[in-house]
Amino acid sequence: MKEMLRIAMFSWESLHSVKVGGLAPHVTELSEALAAMGHEVHIFTRNRDMLPYEIVNGVHYHRIFHALYGGIVQQMDSMCDSMYAAFIEATQDFGEFDLTHVHDWHPVNLVCRLKDEFGLPFAITYHSTEWGRNGNQHGNWWEAIEISHREWRGGYESACVISTSTILTDEIQHLYQIPDNKISIVPNGIHENKMQMGVDPGKVKEEYGIHPYAPVVLFVGRMNYQKGPDLFIRAIPDVLARRWDAKFVIIGEGEMRAECEHISYELNIRDSCHFLGYVDESVKKKWMNACNLICVPSRNEPFGIILLEAWDVSKNIVATNAISLIDNFRDGVIVYQNPESIAWGINHVLDNYDDDELGKVGKKLIGTRYNWNNIAEMTVDVYRKMLS
Repeated sequence: MKEMLRIAMFSWESLHSVKVGGLAPHVTELSEALAAMGHEVHIFTRNRDMLPYEIVNGVHYHRIFHALYGGIVQQMDSMCDSMYAAFIEATQDFGEFDLTHVHDWHPVNLVCRLKDEFGLPFAITYHSTEWGRNGNQHGNWWEAIEISHREWRGGYESACVISTSTILTDEIQHLYQIPDNKISIVPNGIHENKMQMGVDPGKVKEEYGIHPYAPVVLFVGRMNYQKGPDLFIRAIPDVLARRWDAKFVIIGEGEMRAECEHISYELNIRDSCHFLGYVDESVKKKWMNACNLICVPSRNEPFGIILLEAWDVSKNIVATNAISLIDNFRDGVIVYQNPESIAWGINHVLDNYDDDELGKVGKKLIGTRYNWNNIAEMTVDVYRKMLS
């Protein structure tokens, strides 16, 4: 088998086109690590601001436009058609590809089509599932059923399945009956020191009217059912009962923001909460370096890139048992998925640990377990397996 592989990577987002969430840095940084190993990687993704074809950090970017009418499923059908045309053109320009790699359900119909027409094997990486993202909170049941079907189809027709954690592996096996021998666990990654920023925590707090010595608990994430922001807000009164001076900074947008703000008024804790909404990456980094503790109150968390980001800045973490990465009381504290337990965890960490005592242990994992070189090598092992 040849050493260099030509890989077609399909994703609806990346850092150099349209960015939606945590999938974008995964696809982008994994592809760059694969390219650094000598492989030829082409990312097919959506376009923004009329960006042309170009090579960024050794990775070929083929950006496409698609119809924006209808629901998400209809839009992804159009995206798949546009990606198909771009793939055919890329094959003519660069030669045949050895394999395709798809991330989540959005381009699944496309890679299945390429498999049928050209015999190209594909790997699928699950970053989450429709059930995990929404639970019983589906707004459009037809779309939810169709998305779940495409997730199942991707697992069924793929040559190999990649899952980012043991928790997600259990979930996709329960939902889609994927056999053990088809699944490889390859975690998410982060570039060491990516989130670090030299800030004066006291001055950052003062910018937002917070006393420089007040403990700040930070939430970062989409404000939706999966991420549990309402559990976080409902935990605040029990924290304030012990630490009256604590403040809570909430970064993120989503359908539950208005509900969470309403809860804060209802519980008479609005003055202790700072809802920042969607912010620039620089503001997020500033607060991650300035806060005293990061809380991850998720109901479902396939991996939890926020943990790697928190460890990268050596921050203590309180997270629910939806997370599988934490070694409890060693590099973070695990709690149950209810406000009382979350409040207990926050109080326990504020009372018993220095600002970075747990986070420093997690920081060591960034340079070993979760660096992109290791993850790229694990991914290539999956490719070799599927091509052998």
